[in-house]
This record gives sequence, C-alpha cells and structure tokens, in this order.
Amino acid sequence: MSTRSAAPATFAPGIDRIVPAAGASATLTLLAAAAMAFLAVFTLALAFSANRLADSWSGDLAATATVRISAAPDQADLQTRRVLEVLTTTPGVVSSREIPAEETRALLAPWFGPDLPVETLPIPRLVAITTEPQAFDAEGLRLRLSAEAPGAVLDDHSRWRAPLADTAVALRRIAVFSLALIGGATAAMVTLAVQASLAANGQVIRVLRLIGARDVTIARAFVRRYTLRATLGALAGTTVAAAAVAALPVVADGEFLTHLGFSGREWLWALSVPAIAAITALVATRAAALRRLRDEA
Repeated sequence: MSTRSAAPATFAPGIDRIVPAAGASATLTLLAAAAMAFLAVFTLALAFSANRLADSWSGDLAATATVRISAAPDQADLQTRRVLEVLTTTPGVVSSREIPAEETRALLAPWFGPDLPVETLPIPRLVAITTEPQAFDAEGLRLRLSAEAPGAVLDDHSRWRAPLADTAVALRRIAVFSLALIGGATAAMVTLAVQASLAANGQVIRVLRLIGARDVTIARAFVRRYTLRATLGALAGTTVAAAAVAALPVVADGEFLTHLGFSGREWLWALSVPAIAAITALVATRAAALRRLRDEA
C-alpha cells in the first residue's frame, strides 16, 4: 500500500500512453460526441426559433384589437360611425379604421374563393384597432360600446395570445428536457467507452499499480484522453450543425418560418455546446474510471 502512495513524479507525464490512441472506444467517443452536439445545436435552434415566433405573434396580437359590428343593413353605417367616434376618445387606442370590403374579401378568399360577393352577404363590419397595451382598457371599452353601439363586440385577441404564451413555455421546457437527455446520453456513451478501455488494459493497470502508480494518476490519464476526444467530437458536430443552421434559406417577412435559426447572442449558446460536452465528459470519465479502479482494487 505504501508502495502505491509513493509514485515517482516522473511517472505522470507518460501515463497517457496507457490509453489507446485509436480503436473502437476512441471512435465511439468521437462519433457519439459529434452526434450529440449536432442534436443539441439543432434543439437550441428550434427552441429559440419557436420562442421568438410565439413572442412575435403574441406581441403583434397584444398591440391590436378588432371590433365586430353585427347590425341590420340600415343600421350598419350608423353603428360603425358610433364605434369610430367612441374609439377616437378611448385612452390607449392609437388608431382605428374600418376594414373595407376589398380587405374582407381577401381575408375570406382562402376559404370561399376570390369572387365572394361580400356586399350582398350578411357579413359583420370590422374595425381594426392599434393599441398601446399598457394604457388600453378592454373592459372599459366593452362597456362603452355596449351602451353606444349595442351591435359592436370587442375582440382584444386575449384568447389567441394565451395559447401562444403557453406554447412558448412548453417549448422551453421540452428544449431543456431534450438537452438533459442529450447530456445524459453523452455521459453514458463516454462511461461505456472508458469502462471498455479500462477492461482492455487491465493487465497494464495492474503492472502500473505494482510500480507505484496511484488510482488517481491512472484515472487522470483516461480523463485527459476521453475529455479531449469528446471535445473534438463536439467541436465537429457543433461546426456542422452551426453551418447547417446558417445555411437555412432566408424566408420572407411574414411567413411562418421567418424566425428559424439563431439570432444575435443566441449563437453563444450554440458555441457553448463543445465546452458543455467537455465538462460532461470530464465528470463522467473521472467518475467511471475511479469507480472501476476502486472495484478492481
């Protein structure tokens, strides 16, 4: 026991040579780290993209509202004028306008075709409102409209914003869970590779112990090699994934996938994937090596 604790200082620099520089475990570590880093970058990209899209839609809806006017044909113009008069004196309303028949026809065209005779159908009049969300009192406006324009109904889009906000929260949780799974899978693959390498070099390790090498010193050799392999694999996977995300085609504003990819500082999260992979590999390798060496002592 005393012999193992008195390891010569010159022994440590060459200890890394006990870990094979190539082989199945080395290849497995590199490929697993690259694949997991690739998946992690794409998970982050999709999470950030969905979050920005939900925030964009929610923000757009928060700054708008619509008044729907359902009245008899001879009362529709009068009700519309009253609604517009109410809106001009309502705090928090930046602007308001009646949506003309041409725009209504364009909105309904995807469902009823471009030749829909809007003028001859009992379609409610619509008034579009731009608001300041902090100063806009939807309930107060509803009370005024019910008194001065009974056929008018305010839609502040709150029922549309709530699902978008819930979706953004759910996507963030799914992203965190997915990243945790990726990290766990990376740690498991590295652990298996280290254990296989330790088992294959059992005779060498026993000889090293006989000449004074400590378990911590032997474990350090595996930690260095496998952390480096995992880092190199993660760098490769991150590079490929980042290039793929950056090469995604640009979508015109207003389309569904406009926000796909990273934006601004979000790229820092993608660039941090190799560092996180290195830390994961270091912790997993050290724990696996020390546990295996302790069991074989």
